[in-house]
Amino acid sequence: MNHITIADGTVAYTTIAGDASLPHLIFLHEGLGSTAMWGHFPQRLCAATSCPGLVYDRLGYGKSSAAPLPWGTRYLHTAALRDLPQVIEQTLPADAPYILFGHSDGGSIALIHGATRPPRLRGLITEAAHVFVEDITLAGIRDAVVAYEAGKLAGLARYHGDKTESVFRGWSDTWLDPAFAAWNIEALLPQIEAPLLVMQGHDDQYGTPRQVRSIASHAHGPARETLLADCGHTPHKEQADAVLALAEDFIRSMTAATARQSGS
Repeated sequence: MNHITIADGTVAYTTIAGDASLPHLIFLHEGLGSTAMWGHFPQRLCAATSCPGLVYDRLGYGKSSAAPLPWGTRYLHTAALRDLPQVIEQTLPADAPYILFGHSDGGSIALIHGATRPPRLRGLITEAAHVFVEDITLAGIRDAVVAYEAGKLAGLARYHGDKTESVFRGWSDTWLDPAFAAWNIEALLPQIEAPLLVMQGHDDQYGTPRQVRSIASHAHGPARETLLADCGHTPHKEQADAVLALAEDFIRSMTAATARQSGS
C-alpha cells in the first residue's frame, strides 16, 4: 500500500487502474472496516465500469496511523470534512471528478461530504448508511460488544493489528454514548445536489428502511433507492452481484451524462 500524510497522521491507500477520463471511484469503509475488508469488490466495480479507483484506511484503521480515544461525537464530520478532502487532494489528479461509494459509517461520511457540494463530485453511492440513530442501531452495537468481549470478533485483528481494541472501542463507545443519541444529519441532506444510489439490506441489523427513505426523500439530487432482499448489513458481500449491477448502472448513467455534456 501507499501512504500519504494528512492533518493528524498517515493514511494508507491503494489505487485501481482505469480510464483516466472517467470519474474515480472512492471507497469509504464501514465503522470496523478497512481497505482489505472490502475484498475484491472495488476491483470488480472498477473493472465493470472502467473507472479508476481509490480505497483507503481512515485514520485509526488498518494500515493507517492510530487515532486517539475518545473519537468524539463529530468523528464522522471530521472524516468527511477534514480528512477526505485532503486524501482526494493528494491522491487524485488535479481536477479529476469522483464518485463516492460508502458503506455504513462510510456512507454517512459520503453524505456529509456531499452536502458541501464539491465541484468535482459526480455522484454518491451508499449502502447501509445512517442519517440518525435508531434503537435497532444501538441494539446491534450492544450485541457486537457482547460478541467482541466473548472473543467472537477476533478476526478483526487480521485487519487492524494492534489498533483493533481502539477501533472497536472508538466505534462502539461513540455510538453508545448518550451524547451521540441526538446525532442526526438529515438537515444536511437537502444540500446534496449530486445524484444518489441508496442501498440497504432488508434484514440490516443496524438500521431500518427509514434510513433509506430519509436519504432519498430529503436529498436535493435525484435518488434511486433499493432495499435488497435476503441481505443484512453488508450488501456488497451478501448480495455482491446485485450491488455490482446496481452500482454499474448508476455509474454508467453518470459517465454517459458527463460525456453528453462534454460533447454539447
